[in-house]
Amino acid sequence: MEIFKSIVTNVLTALYQPFWFAILLTIFILFFYMYAYHPTDAGKGIKTACIAWVHTFKNSLYFRKLFCLVFFTVMILFRTLLNRNMWMNPLSDVMANWWIWKYGEDGTRYLTTECIENLMLFIPFTILLFWTAGKKILKKTTFLNIVWTGLKITFVFSLSIELLQLFLRLGTFQVSDLTYNTLGGGIGGAVYWIGHQLSVRRGAE
Repeated sequence: MEIFKSIVTNVLTALYQPFWFAILLTIFILFFYMYAYHPTDAGKGIKTACIAWVHTFKNSLYFRKLFCLVFFTVMILFRTLLNRNMWMNPLSDVMANWWIWKYGEDGTRYLTTECIENLMLFIPFTILLFWTAGKKILKKTTFLNIVWTGLKITFVFSLSIELLQLFLRLGTFQVSDLTYNTLGGGIGGAVYWIGHQLSVRRGAE
């Protein structure tokens, strides 16, 4: 029970820390998106722009989906890149830790939730990605195609993050992070397929 409490606390803390930063940055990013693709009220002042943004958010389901996707992507980037300290040797711990227990140099065992956080981080990301742009990304809505696509996308995204950590010396390059992130993408794809099947059945009733 204590292990479960520690895992939940660490995961929620990891999500809470960048929450308001992610909200503000997402709003800012979607201002650019809105005026790039729907420049109806562009150049009419900040007040008009804010009103147009709120109006678009209320009336466009796709805009709300995009908001959720961008928001969670910013959360991931904050967690993996934007809030990292520089390391002298980013290859110092390539294999890293593969389970919830970690051992210090003196042999002391302590709990770490990094592997679970990395797994859970990409499950909602994949679900939101398919929910927002599934029609453009997915050629087929079969279980295997959705899961395979989720694995490929999260692998490329996670590998890009790990390489940036390596070249920018932000954190350390870790194979375990790449593995758990990719696995989270596959699980997210499976969850999305289940939700998609349920929505199709409800529509057929």
